[in-house]
Amino acid sequence: MTGDQRQPRARGISLWTTRRWLRTGVAVSLAVLALLGTTGAWVLARTGTLSRDLVDVRSASLTTAIRLESAVLNQETGIRGYGLTGKPEFITPYERGVTEQKASTARLTELLDGDRTGLDDLKAVQESVARWQQRIARPVAAAKPGAPSPLAAERAAEGKTAFDRVRAALSHQQEQLRADRLQARDDLMSTMTLRNWIFSAIGLVILVLTAVVFEGLRRGINKPLEQLGADARTIGGGDFDHPISPTGPADLRRLSSDIDSMRRRLVQELAFAEEARVRLDAQAADLQRSNAELEQFAYVASHDLQEPLRKVSSFTQLLQRRYGGQLDERADQYIDFAVDGANRMQTLINDLLDFSRVGRLHKSHQSVDLDEVLEQTLSALSVGIEESGASVTHDPLPTLVADPTQMGMLWQNLIGNAVKFRRPGEAPKIHVTAAREGDLWRFTVTDNGIGIEPEYADKVFVIFQRLHTKDTYSGSGIGLAMCKKIVEFHGGTITVDPAHSGGTRIVFTLTPEPPETSGPSPLPEAALAGTEQAR
Repeated sequence: MTGDQRQPRARGISLWTTRRWLRTGVAVSLAVLALLGTTGAWVLARTGTLSRDLVDVRSASLTTAIRLESAVLNQETGIRGYGLTGKPEFITPYERGVTEQKASTARLTELLDGDRTGLDDLKAVQESVARWQQRIARPVAAAKPGAPSPLAAERAAEGKTAFDRVRAALSHQQEQLRADRLQARDDLMSTMTLRNWIFSAIGLVILVLTAVVFEGLRRGINKPLEQLGADARTIGGGDFDHPISPTGPADLRRLSSDIDSMRRRLVQELAFAEEARVRLDAQAADLQRSNAELEQFAYVASHDLQEPLRKVSSFTQLLQRRYGGQLDERADQYIDFAVDGANRMQTLINDLLDFSRVGRLHKSHQSVDLDEVLEQTLSALSVGIEESGASVTHDPLPTLVADPTQMGMLWQNLIGNAVKFRRPGEAPKIHVTAAREGDLWRFTVTDNGIGIEPEYADKVFVIFQRLHTKDTYSGSGIGLAMCKKIVEFHGGTITVDPAHSGGTRIVFTLTPEPPETSGPSPLPEAALAGTEQAR
C-alpha cells in the first residue's frame, strides 16, 4: 500500500474525537474481556463437571464394584463351607452376600447410567454370578443342614470353573473402571492446566489492556492537555505571539484551535487597546496642559483685572459721592448701576481668583483638626449667623491630613450657603456629621432651608451656575463649585442627597491622607504669588 493510500486513513483516524476513541477502546476491551470471561467460565464449568464425574461416578463406581466383588466372595465362602460341613452358620454369609450383591448391582446400574461399556461389564458380571448361583450356590444352599452336601462334592469342579468366570468378569469390570477413573483424572488435570493457562492469559490481557488504556489516555488526552496548558502558561506569561499547536483527538484539536483563535483576537484587541491607550495618554497630556493653561489664564486674568477694576470702582464711588444729588434722578440711577456693577465684578473676580488658587497655591498638607477649623469658620460667620438666628451643631469631627486653608474655605461655603438659602421667617438649623466608611470619612451638612430639586443636584456644582437671580439671593455661583474642587483635590466626592426632604443635605467624603497630585503649571507658583504681592 502506498503512502498516498495510507494518508486518508490516517487522516480519518486523526479526526476521531475523544469520545469516539473512548467508546472504541471500551468496546474492544469489553469484547476481549467477555471472550476471555466466557472461556474462563466454560473451563471452570468443565473442571467442575470432570471433578464431579471423577469423585461421584468413577471413584464411586470402582468402590461399589469392589464391594460387589466382596459380596460375591462372601457368597462363595459361605456356600463352600456349608457344602463341606452342612453347618447352618455358613448360610448367613451367603445370604448377606446376596443382599449386598443386589444393593451394589443397583448402585452400579445407577452410577453407570449412560455408560454402555460399564453397563455391559456389569451385565457380564451379573450373568456369570447368576450362572454360578443357579448351578452351584442355590442348589447347595437348598440342601438339608447337618451333613455335607453330596451336590457340593459332585459339582466341585464345575463350581470352581463357574466361579473363575465370575472372578474374571469382576476383574475385567474393575480394570475397566480403574481405566475410566484414570482417564477422568487425566482429563481433569488437563482441564485444570488449561484453566490455569486461561486465567493467566486473562490476567496478562487485563494488564496489557490497562497499560494500553493508560498509554492511550496519556498520549491522547494527558499529553495534548499538558501541551495546551504549557502554551496557555506561556501566553499567560506575556508571550501573546506564541501559537497554540493543536494535537490529540479532534475535539482537543478544535479546543486548541478555538483557544488560539481567542489568543489572536486578544492580540488584536490588545494592540487596539494599546493604540487607544497611547492616543488617550496623548489626549490626557494635551487636556492636562490645556487645563493648566486655562487655570493659569483664569488666575492671571482675574489677578490682572484687579487693578483696572479697582480704578473703575474707586472712580465711580468718587463720582457718586461728589455728584450724587447734583444731577438729575436718572444720572444718579446710572451712577448707582455703575457702582453696583463694579462691586459685583470685583466680588466675582475675587471668587474666581480664589477658585483658581485651589490646588495651586494651597498645597500645605498637614494634620488638621476639623473641629477647630469648623469653630474658626463659625467665628468668621458669626455676624450672619447671629442676624439669621441660625443654630449650628456638629458631631465630633476627625483629624485629617489636609490643607487647612482649603478646609476653612470648604466649611465657610457650606455653612454660608446653609445660612443664606434659608426659608423666609424660619431660623436656620444646621447639623454636621462625620462617620468612618472603610478607607474614607463621610461628612454631611444638613439644613432646613429651601432645598435643591433633584434635577439640579449636579448643576449646582458647576461654576457660575445659579438657581436664583442675584436679587433674590446674592452670590457669584462659585461656592459649591469651589467645594467640589476642594473635595476632589483631597481624594473625595461631593453630592446632594436626593432622598433628603425638608431642606438640603450635602454629602462629601475625604481621605485620611489625600493622594499625591501633580500637574504641569505654565508659571511657577512663587512667581505668581510675587506678582500678586507686587500689585
